[in-house]
Amino acid sequence: MQPEVVILGAGPVGCTLALLLQRSGRTVAVCGSSARSPADAPPRPIALSYASRLILERADAWAGLAVTPIETVHVSQRDGFGTTRLTSADAGVPALGYVIDYRSLARSLADIVRSRELWAPHSAGPELGENAALLVHAEGSGNYDTDKSYAQTALIGIIEAEPAAQSTAYERFTAQGPLALLPLGAAYGMIWAMPPGKAAALAASDASSFLEALQYAFGERAGHFRSVSGRSAAPLALRVRARKASLREVYVGNSAQTLHPVAGQGLNLGLRDAWDLASSAAGAADPGASTVLERYVALRRLDATATIRFTDLLASAFTGTNPLTRLLRGAALGALDACTPARRFFARRMIFGASAIP
Repeated sequence: MQPEVVILGAGPVGCTLALLLQRSGRTVAVCGSSARSPADAPPRPIALSYASRLILERADAWAGLAVTPIETVHVSQRDGFGTTRLTSADAGVPALGYVIDYRSLARSLADIVRSRELWAPHSAGPELGENAALLVHAEGSGNYDTDKSYAQTALIGIIEAEPAAQSTAYERFTAQGPLALLPLGAAYGMIWAMPPGKAAALAASDASSFLEALQYAFGERAGHFRSVSGRSAAPLALRVRARKASLREVYVGNSAQTLHPVAGQGLNLGLRDAWDLASSAAGAADPGASTVLERYVALRRLDATATIRFTDLLASAFTGTNPLTRLLRGAALGALDACTPARRFFARRMIFGASAIP
């Protein structure tokens, strides 16, 4: 039987959208490759916001995920004053977010999609998509109107420290790029942005030299770094598709926008895409009707635009050695830390986007 909605791409956003659409009574097919990541593929720690947890719960896909909760986020800058601590109490939620390895999340969601008989071979995509009421692009790539290189590479890895990680995540702004440590079990998932040349040198360095450089950049607030494993590197860019929908086609997740990893908004923004698209299509006689897609685009406009601009600002303004810029960064961090209502607004905006999930 021809499904109403065909989703190209079987990553977390595409799979979550399929589960949400099926839950609302739509017939769906996910067309993706059956290939799995090799067991020795490097880890990719990623933070899911509390809103993403709610979305995955609505999709019946949260239970069983091996996540580490984030109760506090500590934000600081290297060689400058000013710190901010955001807590789950600030935002009025049980946790600001949850850290998981991307492969584990993707595998779990894909297994659920298969178990619900929503999976279609990748080769079936063109034929199914041509006859679908709605074709969703969730491949994670495509043609973009904005394609901005940050001239930075993210070094990714797993760091063991003494004492062990608990429930605090760290965002450290350095002259060369932001450095995040996310609690992943008893270890930390590291995402460290820096110029490509330095990233290549550190990726190839011995563990002792790498840990020395990391300790110097980060300081002692997370303790003593003892080991590093699973190092990998990825270039960083901002890519945005201006037109998110056309005749019976729509773009979600990284097919609509790819962000710098600072503040961990990329996947969370994509999951909010999935939520709003499923909500727009629920109950519609035709899920691909122009009115449905116009409603979806309108719902996403503020959240996507604000998140893209804010992430781009953080990636640019919180990098560099200019003393005045460093002074302004420190003042901003200090002011945010001193104002409880501002911390609450900021934390909830990072969690829920433009509006809270009901």
